[in-house]
Amino acid sequence: MSVIPLVFTSGWASGINAYAVVLLLGLFGATGVSDEVPAALQRTDVLIVAGVLFLCEAVADKIPYVDSVWDTAHTVIRPVAGAVIAALLAGESGSLPELAAGAIGGSTALMSHLVKAGTRMAVNTSPEPFSNVGMSIAEDLGVAGVITFAIFNPVAAAVIAAVLLVLGIVTVVFLASRIRRFLRRRAQRREEKRLAGTGGHWPPG
Repeated sequence: MSVIPLVFTSGWASGINAYAVVLLLGLFGATGVSDEVPAALQRTDVLIVAGVLFLCEAVADKIPYVDSVWDTAHTVIRPVAGAVIAALLAGESGSLPELAAGAIGGSTALMSHLVKAGTRMAVNTSPEPFSNVGMSIAEDLGVAGVITFAIFNPVAAAVIAAVLLVLGIVTVVFLASRIRRFLRRRAQRREEKRLAGTGGHWPPG
């Protein structure tokens, strides 16, 4: 039960930037800042891969429309990462607490991922690119701050993560019309590309 706040917080953060979570937790464990981090996350190869993927996400996440493509590709990756990280934090391979932690981490990561993806769709309806950069920086700083705080005060960090998740869900609901507009534009661009590929003519009926 004592690890549940950290599990919830890591799940929330994984839905936004799973690579940052792995990298931060691994570094905190490897440097001795925390004893709660499992050895699997402290491995050098894991840290290197997480660091490279984090840099890739840091770039892709700040480019309009590329960020939404990146989010789509991570619809499965982020929840799975959240579940795996949570299960590792719970320990005791195959035990009921590990399975419960995996479920909590994975479902929380899925919810925060959907909030992130939905918010980015709404932001992409804006013609200027600066809002994407601002959102990405705010998300990265938020993940880093909450995960760092969770190492020292997991309960308070979990409360903050829960509040941010609820606020995110409310925001996505409020921006639903802009998200639908983004989806219509994307569908229109795909249709235009398809028509361009066929010479701009509809196939005979």
